[in-house]
Amino acid sequence: MLKPLNDTRMFGKFGRTLTSRPNTIVHVAGRQAPHPAEAPATLHTHALLNGTRLSWERLGAQVRYWRLLQHLQPQLVLVHAPELLPLTLLWHLLKPGRRFLYDVRENYALNIRTQQVYPAWLRGLLAGTVRILETLAARRAAKVLLAERSYADELPFAQPEHTVVLENKYQPYSGEALVTQPRQLPMPGQPLRLLYSGTISELNGVFEAVRFTRELQRYWPATQLTIIGFCQQPEVLARLQTLLANDTSITLIGGNKLVPHDRIVEEIQRSHLGLLPYREHPSSWRCIPTKLYEYLAQGLPMLLPPNPLWLQVAQRHRAGLPVHFPAVPEQLPEQLTSYQFYPQGIPTDAFWQSEAIKLQAVVDSIR
Repeated sequence: MLKPLNDTRMFGKFGRTLTSRPNTIVHVAGRQAPHPAEAPATLHTHALLNGTRLSWERLGAQVRYWRLLQHLQPQLVLVHAPELLPLTLLWHLLKPGRRFLYDVRENYALNIRTQQVYPAWLRGLLAGTVRILETLAARRAAKVLLAERSYADELPFAQPEHTVVLENKYQPYSGEALVTQPRQLPMPGQPLRLLYSGTISELNGVFEAVRFTRELQRYWPATQLTIIGFCQQPEVLARLQTLLANDTSITLIGGNKLVPHDRIVEEIQRSHLGLLPYREHPSSWRCIPTKLYEYLAQGLPMLLPPNPLWLQVAQRHRAGLPVHFPAVPEQLPEQLTSYQFYPQGIPTDAFWQSEAIKLQAVVDSIR
């Protein structure tokens, strides 16, 4: 519902994977966004929402979703949002043989309780309602798909025999020229381009990225930072814009506008160092950020917080160094120039192809 039509998981990974099947037409429904020009002819998009997270438009989106189900009469529905589960369950129950998959992208109940996006009085009610809906849906779904391995332990409705883990690995967009060599860092004194990409939020560490950049400029004066992504919270964006006023070393792209994924990839490819300055939080600390796979697939060196799970993935390929954001160790410039990143080249296990095979097998099993 809140993800754009050209969302990387829903459209770029699931949609493109399924259109490769013979005699298959895929329809993607989500938040209003431009239809990718290079999309296959068998991959269609439908806007359900053109409003904000807390707008009445979300009720209208339910009506549009139901009408779409009636119009398309799909043989299989893949649900990527818990708020679409009630109508999906109704659609499923009204006619025998209708099948659906539920893709769990987040631990939604935990996020609602801990991220302070919704009013305090509403969080407990919403979290409980979502967990009930997910439990009912899991019993009826042909399969439950998990975006994170940790969800298998966290979610009581994720029964091992009924779930498949499909991680958020990197799927190149159509026509993308794949990187063949890891990025080389410049020498001190030369421009150093840092990158913060993806959702712009406090929990994801956007303010830590700014403070880290300004601290690093004490040791590496030519350091620059690009922040690219979408911010769901207007008050956070306003604070960030005020903080960046008159600072020519930091560029903000997107902010109040959705940014096409190929534009984000362009910034990854022109950057020297990717930042993952996440704050430690129960809603994200056991999940692997999508940008970690994106940086791995592009051979981009990265700096990460001391999260054992993330460091295990990054250090397997010597792809990054741990940093206690926003602090900058005095020896960091020397570490960056002396450390050999990606000695074995671009890691193949960062790509979606392994997950695409599993998705195809799931669909084959329910035909």
